Amino acid sequence: MLLTVGVVLAGCSAPEPVTPAVTGDYTELSLPDGTQLIPPSGTTPAAPQAPSTCGALASLRPGPSVPTGGAPPGRLVADILARDRLIVGVDQNTNLFSFRDPNTDTLEGFDVDVAREVARDLLGDAAKVEFRLLTPGGRFDALEKNQVDIIAQTITITCQRAERVAFSTVYFEAYQRVLVANGSGISGPADLAGKRVCAAADTTSLATIQRVQPQATIVAVPDWADCLMVLQQRQADAVSTDDAILAGLAAQDPTLQIVGPPLETEPYGIGINKTNTALVRSVNGTLERMRTDGTWMRLYDRWLTALGPVTGPPAPTYRD
Repeated sequence: MLLTVGVVLAGCSAPEPVTPAVTGDYTELSLPDGTQLIPPSGTTPAAPQAPSTCGALASLRPGPSVPTGGAPPGRLVADILARDRLIVGVDQNTNLFSFRDPNTDTLEGFDVDVAREVARDLLGDAAKVEFRLLTPGGRFDALEKNQVDIIAQTITITCQRAERVAFSTVYFEAYQRVLVANGSGISGPADLAGKRVCAAADTTSLATIQRVQPQATIVAVPDWADCLMVLQQRQADAVSTDDAILAGLAAQDPTLQIVGPPLETEPYGIGINKTNTALVRSVNGTLERMRTDGTWMRLYDRWLTALGPVTGPPAPTYRD
């Protein structure tokens, strides 16, 4: 998941949103608004550069949110302290990580709770958070324009993305796999040739699908919840993205299962404006505390046991 959809589509014109004619066994129901059908590439793209080789996984060492000795905090940190709330970019369609609870109409999930821990350390109160809903395609623009302070949205750290925004240390590691209906006959990427595979637009899952199975048609939808719908309506044969996201989809439908080997490692980081190094250090301080005081494991046990047992959080890597 190491390239954006813009890179995937380089060299050819971007497909227009369409409602395709009915072919094969696909239903006559309309696809979600904004859906794009990306035809098979026919050739296998080169593997992207691993983030471990370009230094993207190494972040800044934890530091105090307000420096000692009378020095003023960094610009964005000062803004956060002045407004007395942390503005966090999330989505509401990623079950287990960031979703809207229909019973309480509140945002819940692993990423939501991680953001609250950042607010707890920075502002002294985990409730001092303002969540703003972002699409995958708009999240980095919002960060660069300082419309949000941080993004906690299952973001895979890549070399290309690290040129654009800063990342925290890795706080979760996922693996891209495949989700299908029981009895589909699909057991791995080889079986996706000639099939439709759903992925969210403007995510790096698209490039991985094209690399591991260039004979697949990609159904690119606005949100991951749309992939669940098109799979249930037989408008796609499979969904492929991080197992963490797939587990959230499968939890909503017992007729679905995750199959096949890991296709790509997906190290998640919290996105931060590249100029705000003080905030990067503050966020890394929170993540370090969560690793050592048991908070990370408590959140994993609350939200992510569907992924199976883990020994603990990913170890941090620092560059200074």
